[in-house]
Parts: sequence; structure tokens; C-alpha cells
Amino acid sequence: MNNLRFPEARRGFTLIELLVVIAIIATLIALLLPAVQQAREAARRSQCKNHLKQLGLALHNYHETHSAFPAGYFSYATSNGAGPAWANIDPDSWDAAPGWSWSAMLLPYLDQANVYNALNVNSACWDAGHAGIVQAKIPVFLCPTSSGGDEPFTLQDATGGSLVMGGSTVRFGRSHYVASHGQESCWGDCGSITTGTIFTDIYTKATTTVTINGDASRVADGPFFRNSRTKLRDITDGSTNTVFLGEHSSKLSDKTWVGVVPGAFTHPRFSTPENGPDAAATLTLVHAGPSGGELDITGFPIIHPTNFPTFHVGQMFSEHTGGGHVCMGDGSVRFVSENIDLLLWAELASIGEGEVIGEF
Repeated sequence: MNNLRFPEARRGFTLIELLVVIAIIATLIALLLPAVQQAREAARRSQCKNHLKQLGLALHNYHETHSAFPAGYFSYATSNGAGPAWANIDPDSWDAAPGWSWSAMLLPYLDQANVYNALNVNSACWDAGHAGIVQAKIPVFLCPTSSGGDEPFTLQDATGGSLVMGGSTVRFGRSHYVASHGQESCWGDCGSITTGTIFTDIYTKATTTVTINGDASRVADGPFFRNSRTKLRDITDGSTNTVFLGEHSSKLSDKTWVGVVPGAFTHPRFSTPENGPDAAATLTLVHAGPSGGELDITGFPIIHPTNFPTFHVGQMFSEHTGGGHVCMGDGSVRFVSENIDLLLWAELASIGEGEVIGEF
């Protein structure tokens, strides 16, 4: 009788072995995932930095053409709140048509001449004829790290309702980059009030009273403000030592590349004990502080660098870990820590206060 030999049955994984393999795979994923996320954020951060570099170069090309940097935004100039009906002068801020911002003026220098040529910059930026164009999503104005969205948004009035101009709801394209007004702010209080308080020395907290009469230049000490026409020669603190542009993620509030609309307000997307809505100029401008002689409870001037926990709609705000990018007056881009010395941040905001800038 022949001996029959049968093949041995294959031995499969035991339950314990299978669980060990799964645990090893899960551990590897847990170790690799942060590295992948960090690599992705590094790429997004690099792209954000590149966008600001392009904006800085565009600013200097504009200056080369017009012998000055663009205004923070263009508004019908009035010293008494009066003007033609087409100007739509706001009774409080005295903001008026046409409203186009610094960023809209840079379009021809950002390979967006087709968008710029479709606009009539002599008419109001909110005119119905511009509706389809001013809602454009322009990549160079968007930071890929921002989680607050990159689609057009509806402007709001003082109550938080939709802003209506000429019978139409106003919607603008979004931006994650803002221009610096300096240490001082001149938003809703640069119109109907005739005088204002400004700091003359941020170290001694000395202040003085100035007459405004609608002229933001009497308050602003930075490169961009209403109807500004800043030249390189005006930056006596040095263009390398002066912040021009920075980040403001739409996670905190909505900003636009288009312009400023009379009666509009910027509202925070989340509330803190320190923040609240502010006037239309903050759609495109921010400031560093101190402003208006404001002091905190310790008697120190209120200064808010990037990501400072006041979370004002009129400050810089970034979702990059540890700080945010700024574009300096010479076009260079720096990453500034959110823990920067407060007085140093204020010094970097002004163009001609004569402060001595340290390392940052």
C-alpha cells in the first residue's frame, strides 16, 4: 500500500499577530502624519511669503511709475463733510467714493491688467457695473494657510446686516493681506470729530491734540492711509525698518483687495472681551498701536502685534505657527514672531518717528 503524502496546510496569521501588525502600522502613521502636515504647512508658508514678495515688488513698480506708493484707499477729500451727491460721503467717517484700495491699484503690476482694465477707477468701487469684476478671486491676495475662506463675501453695515448701496448688496473679492496705517488708527473717528489725540512719544506716553478735519495724514504715521501719497523719501526711519504689508486671515475678519465703502463695518468672526466691529477703513488697513492715547489697565500703551490676543479687526492676524509674514518698505519679507517686543513692533510701524530699531 502506497504512502499518501498530503501538502501541509498553510499557516495563517493568528489574531495576536494581526493585531500587532495593525498596531505597528498605526504607530508608523502616527509618526509620519505630523511630518506630512509640517511639510504641507511649510509649502503653504513659502507660498504665502512669495505672495507678499510679489506685492512688495508691485508696490515699488507702482512707485517707479507714479513717483509715490498708492493711497491706502482713494476717497473724495472733504474738510467739512460736504461734497457732491455722487461721493456718498459717510456722515461719521467722511469716507467717500471712489474707495479703491492700494491693492486694486497694484493689479496692473501683478499680471492682472485684464481685471484692472475692466474697472472704471474714477467711479465708485461699489457701482453695480463693477459687480462681476470686484468679486474676482485673485490668488496673489490669498494665503493658503488661512482657514476662513477665499470666496467673495458680503459687506456688512454697523449692525452686522448686509450692506446695500444703490439698491444692491455689495460683495467683494477677498484678501488675506493688509496695509499698515502705522501706530495710530484713523477709522471712524477721522470725520465728524474735529480733533483727536495722538502719541508724540510712545516711551513716555506723551500725547497731544491735533485738528483732523477729515485729513487722515494729521493722525496716521504709517505708509498707507486715506488719500495717502507716501514717497520713499518720506520713510526717514528707513524702508528696511518699516512694515508696509502683513497678513490678516479671514478666520478673524473679512478683508478685501477692492476698496472701502462708506457705511461699511468690519465685524470679528469670533468675540473676545477686547474686540468688536470697526469702521470701513479696516477692510483694507490695520495699525500696530498705540493709538489715540489709549492705555491698558497697567498704564501701558495698547500695542497689538500679529496674533496679539486682543484680536482686533484692525490688527494683523496669521494662522502660521508662531507669528506671521510682513513685507517691509524695501520689498523684503520677514517672518515676525508673535512674541515680538511690543515697543519694537510699534517702532516698525511708523515711517518717520525717529525710533532706533533693534534686532527682530
